[in-house]
Amino acid sequence: MSSGTAPTRRAVRACHVVLLLLLAATVLAPSVSAQSVEQLDRYIAEAQQTWPVPGMAVAIIKDGEVVLTRGYGVLSIDDPTAVDEHTLFAIASNSKAFTSAALAILVDEGKLAWDDRVIDYLPYLRLYDEYVTADIRIHDLLSHRSGYGTYSGDLLWYLTDYSSEEVLRRIRYLPPTGDFRASYRYSNLMFIAAGEVIASVSGQSWAEFVQQRILDPLAMGRTVTSISQLEGTDNVAQPHGLVDGQTQQFEWRSWDAAAAAGGVISSVNDMTAWLQLQLDRGIAETDTIFSPERSRDMWTPYNSFRVSSGSESRWPSVHFRGYGLGWSLMDYRGRKVASHGGAYDGMYSRVALVPEENLGVVILTNSMTWISTALTYQILDTFLGGDGFDWSADYLPRFLESRADFEARQRHAEEHQVSGTTPSVPLEEYAGTYGGDLYGEATVTVAEGHLVLQFQPAAELVGDLRHLHHDTFIVEWRNRFPWFGQGTVQFVLDVAGRPVEMKVDVPNEDFWFNELEFLRR
Repeated sequence: MSSGTAPTRRAVRACHVVLLLLLAATVLAPSVSAQSVEQLDRYIAEAQQTWPVPGMAVAIIKDGEVVLTRGYGVLSIDDPTAVDEHTLFAIASNSKAFTSAALAILVDEGKLAWDDRVIDYLPYLRLYDEYVTADIRIHDLLSHRSGYGTYSGDLLWYLTDYSSEEVLRRIRYLPPTGDFRASYRYSNLMFIAAGEVIASVSGQSWAEFVQQRILDPLAMGRTVTSISQLEGTDNVAQPHGLVDGQTQQFEWRSWDAAAAAGGVISSVNDMTAWLQLQLDRGIAETDTIFSPERSRDMWTPYNSFRVSSGSESRWPSVHFRGYGLGWSLMDYRGRKVASHGGAYDGMYSRVALVPEENLGVVILTNSMTWISTALTYQILDTFLGGDGFDWSADYLPRFLESRADFEARQRHAEEHQVSGTTPSVPLEEYAGTYGGDLYGEATVTVAEGHLVLQFQPAAELVGDLRHLHHDTFIVEWRNRFPWFGQGTVQFVLDVAGRPVEMKVDVPNEDFWFNELEFLRR
């Protein structure tokens, strides 16, 4: 072997390694041309026309640049004004990441730690179990492992006049559905508690803290934290949802009591600053909002959950799913993805971040459909190297089928009506006050020959009761709600034939009326 052979071979091997790395980089991080972005723009526009979505806005950032930001469709079915990148939408549960970031700021300042006991900051908070009350930590609030059921107790804040603190004072009467730190159950209530921790530590309300420490430094000038701030504001989308297969417009409703779980209202233009902050690990130009270490904390899985066989089939590149601190986490096509969805009364949204690729996506819509999820996967595939799968075409029939199933659930009670029956007692004997420790009271009165149900903490929850059979009545709400329609009220009689309890069942997937106890007062 000559003296030059080994170095030559090493040089050849080095070249091979460099070439393989370049080829791998091409496969793992394909360049996305302006033409590809234009095709993606057309795809999104066509999807918006195909789905029952009056309007939406999308922004994509890549390597520190905004490569797409625009609106599609209109503000509402009654307002043909075009949506643009400055149109305001509710981002709903995408607000949870703002709450986690606010707490991260306080952790950086040494004012609290993720592992601190919540009871030390909220001494009035009592949960379903003495041990859980004493030991639940701040990171437990942010990772959905309290043991409370998914969306459990949300009727405490939805439409009621209860403050955030009053909501938390009442959850001691709410039973769990899972084990503490051993199950994943999505809980808005725990993020309300997180918001109250921020207030306790900072001396500012959650809204004030988020405004001063996050929104203002990022120049998110159109972003607000309450619908009360929308008054006099232009370019605001209106909520919509499907009712009996038709798109209907709904009112904006206050989520102030649950603001820390879902109160932010923003535009995709403002949200690009938020996405960039996340991708830059808390650094905003020369200002540090939160440290890179806190970013790692928030994107670490605190609560892992099972990937089903169905998920493996639909997403074969996904090997893990979990929840960090205010973020859903998974791998997709070889990359870590931090994402979240948001569901407000008539508006769905989605945010996705791929840190390794410096890629961020935000989709805001004025409808309650799955289009934001479908388009997120389409965008990820475009930038990460997909196989040309049409996610919009795949998701749309699944969504329409789910709506048909939901409407069938609403008709179920009437389809099983027992004919020829009458109420067991005169209507006046059903009238009275019913209630329980968790929710409070509801009244039943007689008006114009029929019963009227009124939930006392929620003025909008008033409905007329139409007899179905025996002691069961259909409740027909006087107001329209995007989450639910009619339900049933069943009166339970004691051995003497006197109504002593009222059971309310309203089919939906988010607000559990059957959790509420209504005993005769």
